[in-house]
Amino acid sequence: MDIFIQAASQISTQEPLSEQWFDSPVFSEKILNESIDPDFKLYIPVMVARRMGKLMKRAIVTSVDVLKKCELTGDSLEAVITGTGLGCIENTEHFLNAVLDNDETCLQPTYFIQSTHNTISSQIALFIKCHGYNTTYSHRGTSFDACVLDAFVQMKLGMISNALVGGHDEMTPAYFTLLQKVGYWKDAPLTEESFHSANTAGSISGNASLAMVLTNKETFDALCKIKAVEMLYMPSIDEIKAKTNAILQANGMKLADVDAVVMGFSGDKDNDEVYKNIVLQITQNIPAMCYKHIFGESFCSSAYGVYVAATAIARKKVPAHLLYSSKDEIRNPRNILVYNHFHNIDHSIILLSCLD
Repeated sequence: MDIFIQAASQISTQEPLSEQWFDSPVFSEKILNESIDPDFKLYIPVMVARRMGKLMKRAIVTSVDVLKKCELTGDSLEAVITGTGLGCIENTEHFLNAVLDNDETCLQPTYFIQSTHNTISSQIALFIKCHGYNTTYSHRGTSFDACVLDAFVQMKLGMISNALVGGHDEMTPAYFTLLQKVGYWKDAPLTEESFHSANTAGSISGNASLAMVLTNKETFDALCKIKAVEMLYMPSIDEIKAKTNAILQANGMKLADVDAVVMGFSGDKDNDEVYKNIVLQITQNIPAMCYKHIFGESFCSSAYGVYVAATAIARKKVPAHLLYSSKDEIRNPRNILVYNHFHNIDHSIILLSCLD
């Protein structure tokens, strides 16, 4: 049974609910980057939206938009699976500040309710009226990868036939400052050129809000197939190589059949060193793709890695601005590997292929 990415929708530092980034990306030279939000009133009633934080609005809007693309309703959707590293941290900060300011008394419940990580998935389900399987994964940098794995396995087992899978995270100024103190961010902005040659600690931040529909029914306008999803815990380079070869062999492929490998290069020397070792020892001459230079770093930024790969396959090209070390556009990519790791502890491998 094949699993398909039917459609995807994003809100980020790029034009929202659009794929304009594919041909005309915006390269921010800021360290703390804000998302470009659409007009929420077009999707959420004002009286409902006023009780929601920005991340909740983004999650609902991307979910509604991708369901519209797929001509699906909540009644026909069988699962809502959400990944988030921090949840609605803006509301968490509001609640904790209220605890301090009011001496732990007279606290309003709204901020507390929306400070829990699984409130995103549940609020999406309530809004679109989906009463099926609903769960949240909070695995820091592999939160979205776990969502894809869950949906993939359940479809393979015949338990569900479709799922709304999302990755949603936000970065507040306060939390940004906290992470900056431990060297999580760059001290100075990166240009597009310096991103590829950066050899210092820290990344550039971004928000993440991406929703996609996975289904086991092929349609002519699906983006691509998901052929395999694997997650590894603290693997050696030999174990990564063995698992990659096993995935390809199980799908009747060799390494030479892979047209590109999407990796989460972020400009941080320790993070990027892991990917460079994979390039040197495993993927070798296969072109490496990147995406964090236009979407930024967040706990759910790996969602954009899958999104970038799926879009490239659907558009039948990989533009030069998505290539890490090469400037030659790739035409008609058929198979793309998406590789992600978090602090070299949790790793994931996702294999995407074209429809025909």
